[in-house]
Amino acid sequence: MTAVPVIHAKGLTVEFGVRRSVLTGRKAGAVQAVSNVDLTVDRGETLAVVGESGCGKSTLGRALLRSVPIAQGRLEFMGKDITELEGDALRAARHQFQMVFQDPYASLNPKMKIFETLAEPLRVHTTDSAATIRERVMDMMAAAGLAPDFASRYPHEFSGGQRQRVAIARAVILRPDFVVADEPLSALDVSLQLQILTLFRQLKSQFSLTYLFISHDLARVFGFADRIAVMYLGKIVEIGTAREIYAAPAHPYTRALIAAAPSPDPARGTERDALTLRGELPSPANPPKGCRFHTRCPLAMPVCSEVEPQMVGLGGRHAAACHLVTPG
Repeated sequence: MTAVPVIHAKGLTVEFGVRRSVLTGRKAGAVQAVSNVDLTVDRGETLAVVGESGCGKSTLGRALLRSVPIAQGRLEFMGKDITELEGDALRAARHQFQMVFQDPYASLNPKMKIFETLAEPLRVHTTDSAATIRERVMDMMAAAGLAPDFASRYPHEFSGGQRQRVAIARAVILRPDFVVADEPLSALDVSLQLQILTLFRQLKSQFSLTYLFISHDLARVFGFADRIAVMYLGKIVEIGTAREIYAAPAHPYTRALIAAAPSPDPARGTERDALTLRGELPSPANPPKGCRFHTRCPLAMPVCSEVEPQMVGLGGRHAAACHLVTPG
């Protein structure tokens, strides 16, 4: 019997209204930050969503947590339709999915000591006694690599890496079924990034977690993610296992992201020059017709500007939406 995925999204679309005038407040239309996305996240896996800033990664993550309205499509969590879940029912489900934000200082209440920050989710979502809450908080701090005496201190007393450990501990303390990590490394230097990635791995193993890991750095997630979804202007253009994406990237955008990553191999210089991204990311308010990437693609053909490519299976769990690829 096939296991039920933690997340199953079909045709997921998120729109934001655009106002014509600040004075009248009238809407001029809608911007599709996420457009017709199909996505499955299996229990126990780490799915990384990568792409440039502004491509819709964070909005997708928030949509999967029901933190932004879903305009179209269907979203299932553990086999249950939660597309239109709201009110008390949505609040009751919050303990099952959590989020780690990009900026740990902004996401932590500066007036709350670390103990209170970690204890709050337990007080809201459980009926645990004060003694049990204290025990769970201290155990979680130990698992996150935080010293016991940190419990009585405030966020401003910690480094960026320590604050991110607190934010991760807060997200994991309820033992959620699904955790979205939204660019959790971008505010940290390289040495701290490696430490935080190690912490994510350790907590995943210890608590059987499932991650959606959002990043603009494709090279950083190759050794961390089980699968990678590459996103461009609101759409997923390629998805596959980390091994499949690394060994045989099919979409020109994916290849450009890989070519842009630092490499000690001088032989990659020619490939990097050939796949350099042209121009800027188009506005999601007015996406190009056909393939959304064709205005920047060095391999674009006439059909690319007219016909939107569909996702094509390439064998295994690998698929890409490009007119240049053929079924595997």
